[in-house]
Amino acid sequence: MEQRKHWWNGKWGRIARKDVYLRTNGDQWYVEQRAGGSEGTSHFFEYDSEDAALDMVRALLTGPDEWRELSVRPSAR
Repeated sequence: MEQRKHWWNGKWGRIARKDVYLRTNGDQWYVEQRAGGSEGTSHFFEYDSEDAALDMVRALLTGPDEWRELSVRPSAR
């Protein structure tokens, strides 16, 4: 699975931090919505197209938070 994009709401701490990830594996696209940092709770969404996955990402990034796109680390291949 390859991570394509990562967004963060700019807040620190288990209660306030939120992350959204866009990943792909073959023809499938995955969106992960995580609350609470690395030890937090995640919800996963699976899509057949990048456009559909990006529509979900846009929906998740709405609201009062100031979302930032973070760099994706190159895969270790």
